[in-house]
Amino acid sequence: MNEALLRSLTPSVLGILVRRGADFAAAEDAVQDALVEAVRVWPADPPRDPKGWLITVAWRRFLDATRADIARRRREDLVDEEPAPGPAPSVDDTLQLYFLCAHPSLTPSSAVALTLRAVGGLTTRQIAQAYLVPEATMAQRISRAKRTVSGVRFDQPGDVATVLRVLYLVFNEGYSGDVDLAAEAIRLTRQLAAAIDHPEVAGLLALMLLHHARRATRIAPDGSLIPLAEQDRGRWDTASIAEGVAILQAALARDRLGEFQAQAAIAALHADAPTAEETDWVQIVEWYDELVGLTDSPVVRLNRAVAVGEADGPRAGLAALAALNDSPPSSSSRGYPLPRYTAVAAYLHERDGDLTTAARLYAEAAQKAPNLAERDYLTRQAARLNAHRSR
Repeated sequence: MNEALLRSLTPSVLGILVRRGADFAAAEDAVQDALVEAVRVWPADPPRDPKGWLITVAWRRFLDATRADIARRRREDLVDEEPAPGPAPSVDDTLQLYFLCAHPSLTPSSAVALTLRAVGGLTTRQIAQAYLVPEATMAQRISRAKRTVSGVRFDQPGDVATVLRVLYLVFNEGYSGDVDLAAEAIRLTRQLAAAIDHPEVAGLLALMLLHHARRATRIAPDGSLIPLAEQDRGRWDTASIAEGVAILQAALARDRLGEFQAQAAIAALHADAPTAEETDWVQIVEWYDELVGLTDSPVVRLNRAVAVGEADGPRAGLAALAALNDSPPSSSSRGYPLPRYTAVAAYLHERDGDLTTAARLYAEAAQKAPNLAERDYLTRQAARLNAHRSR
């Protein structure tokens, strides 16, 4: 059974049903029924035209469900619309499905779940396992999302930026359950890149490939984090790096810079350095300056402070951090709302030789860490500096 083929056909089959007039929620249910039937039938009797087979079965499932819910006149109209058997239509509505599943009326978590189900072809169980929630909870989330977008016109323009944010959310979930969400996000972004010629789509794909190339070196066998500077660069995936760089260069050549292209350029500079000491931090700061101009994001400014500390010395980095600290009225290294602010301050103070302050800040950062792996890493950093001071 070719599961990859089924998942690749899911969005186009769903799009065809919706274009024929099916309600999105009912069409998605019908497509899922057709996929289950394909898993049962195809191993013994594979169709000559898999897409055409799925369209026919899904449409019939939709009609069966419709007969129980709507009036006779409408039912007869739908039956009359059933096409004669033959080659599947060549129209591809995959792009419109991306827009629909990332509709502004949906919450980010609902948009992610609906994208994985309708465009990615994953089952509710797989999505629930990936996000570590009960299957019933995920089923309710998906059902609510489908109801929300059911009244949206299928052919109305969509927002590429919103779609890209949803795909990046999927990518950053990484891996859990039996679904590799990072790899799934790359697959969906490749699919999107094939459907639309947009430099930011290419930028996001390049960014994902460049980050994914380092995946095998980020976590030690005992589950502890390995920071970028300590990763074994000989184990990075050079093929993914080369592909990501090539995609990025083609996107940048179009001179329509966006935030994902800028982030990918930073990732490419890290990937290009043979050792951590040979990283071109000056160029990285320049790209962060571009990114600040594009987004004015406090998180970007925080990352820029780290880069400034590497390029111009820790005191310059602390000065950049202080400028960020002064911007919101309630901020401080102790209570700053930005994730990892305190960890960055600890790192820069350690680089500057102030081990007492660095140890204290590492311990504070550990208490605010968003996950267990980061908490353990930061706790070890605090313990290391405290042990060094006690000698």
